Amino acid sequence: MSLTHLDEHGRARMVDVGHKPDTVREAVARGRVLMKPETLTLILEQGIAKGDVLAVAQVAGVMAAKRTHELIPMCHPLLLTHVGLNFEPHQAAAPDEPARIDITATVRTTGKTGVEMEALTAVSVAGLTIYDMCKAVDRAMRIDNVRLVRKSGGKSGDIILEE
Repeated sequence: MSLTHLDEHGRARMVDVGHKPDTVREAVARGRVLMKPETLTLILEQGIAKGDVLAVAQVAGVMAAKRTHELIPMCHPLLLTHVGLNFEPHQAAAPDEPARIDITATVRTTGKTGVEMEALTAVSVAGLTIYDMCKAVDRAMRIDNVRLVRKSGGKSGDIILEE
């Protein structure tokens, strides 16, 4: 198996996708932010001094997906047709467990290359935004388990890594 982002001399390069047909492409990524139960309560009750944490994280995730090509050197700039983020809060099930916010990003385009990196970037930056807005009350938060769970479109078709 060869790496597509390396040329015959082992130097990094952007892959030429000009010959590929345009197809509808979608990627779904997930991650989570682990935190103290009190921190989640503050977020849900709009008690964080910096403002509405989930609204700001939503905007940050969308902006990040749109600017992925500026952050990841070999990514192509894409015209995204959809970026959606979902936040699912979970209070701790037991006293020794953290609370968490699960983040899911869904990104779509019609184009020559997929949107996996855009979905992963959206989740990552949304998580970083939650951390940034809440770090004054909970420095022990962790961004965890960021991963691609599904992609569709293109030559490889549908790939489901997790339901």
